[in-house]
Amino acid sequence: MDIQWRKSSFSEDSDGNCLELATHGGDILVRESDDPEVIVRTSPEKLRAFLAGVKAGEFDDLV
Repeated sequence: MDIQWRKSSFSEDSDGNCLELATHGGDILVRESDDPEVIVRTSPEKLRAFLAGVKAGEFDDLV
């Protein structure tokens, strides 16, 4: 499976320790660069909803 991973242009960590995203078969794949064997698969709709929740502060009390 040839997957092209992308990291955020906002990632400034020179160690490569960041989240990377890719698309495959209509899904979104997410992995952490320091543990690339662990991959989370989600749908674009679910990722969009999660990011909207983060931006709205819905998870702030969990930190």
